[in-house]
This record gives sequence, C-alpha cells and structure tokens, in this order.
Amino acid sequence: MIFNPHLELKGKHALFSASNYHWINYDVEKMREVYGRHLATLRGTQLHNLAAECIHLGVNLPSSKKTLNMYVNDATGYRMIPEQPLFYSNNFFGTTDAISFRKKLLRIHDLKTGLNPASMNQLRIYAALYCLEMGMKPDKINTELRIYQNNEIEVETPHPDDVGEIMNKIVLFDNEISRMKEEGGFYGEE
Repeated sequence: MIFNPHLELKGKHALFSASNYHWINYDVEKMREVYGRHLATLRGTQLHNLAAECIHLGVNLPSSKKTLNMYVNDATGYRMIPEQPLFYSNNFFGTTDAISFRKKLLRIHDLKTGLNPASMNQLRIYAALYCLEMGMKPDKINTELRIYQNNEIEVETPHPDDVGEIMNKIVLFDNEISRMKEEGGFYGEE
C-alpha cells in the first residue's frame, strides 16, 4: 500500500484531530464555540503582528480609546522594541509584546486581544527574566507594567521584592530541572 505523503501537513496539527479526541463528544454548538475561539486566536496573532510592525516602523494609529491604537501609540511614543525575546535558560524564556529600558526605567507592555481577563503575573515574569538576563537587581531599577485590553489600560509598578521572588523561583526551578536531567529521573524512571 502506498499512502499519500501529504507533505504540506508535516509538523501541523488539526484543530479537530485524533489526538485531541474530545471533540467527538461535542454538539454543533460546542464545535462552533471551539472554532470561534480558534478564529479569535488567529485574529489576535494578526493584530499582534500588525502592532509589532507599526511599532517597529514608528507608525502611530489614529488617536482613540481603542485597545490597539492606545497600545501602538504608547509603544511608539516610548520608543519600545516589539516582540523582544527574554532568555534565562531553555526552560525559562518568553517574548514580550513591547519593552524598553531607559534612565533606569523598565517598561513592559502587553496587548491582549481576547476576552479572558489578563494577569500581571505574565509581565512580572518578563521583568524577572529581564533582570536575570541583564544581571540587574529589581530594587536598583524602576519598573512599569501595562496591560492593554478591552479599551482599557491596567498599570502596575511591581514591588522589587515580588520580581525578586520570581527570579529566585526561576533560578531554583531551573537548577532542579538540571539536576533531574542529570539523574535521568525526568521520565519517571527509577
């Protein structure tokens, strides 16, 4: 038997795949809900790409209270870098939507296009990753975190101790993962 190669599908996964088999219990309404979330995710990716391109080019959008416009205009105004990866280790890294560091002020902005409430924890982790990567102590800099969602801006100035605790946890967990790998116990083996 010669099977069709389907080379264009290599490395891809269907939204309704065999390995994600729970969909066989869906009715049409639930399928529509899941597919709608999938479309919203794709739209969010496109909006993030558009925002990153605007920020990269220094292009402002018309002034308004719309989430995307406020996010892009603030990021260009603060001369931020879009889609910047932050790296501590292969176990702990992430990509900020927009970041800048000037005059001892770390700014991290995050664009949320979905309806689910956002959490500042994600941005606190980015601040911790930045400090770890750059060898900075959070009590020696100022930090402002912003989430842009639902036509509102949530702003936080995290306490340096909160960022420091996350840094400590990253280091601790990364060291523990390294030990587990050395011991060969990461597959549940004895």
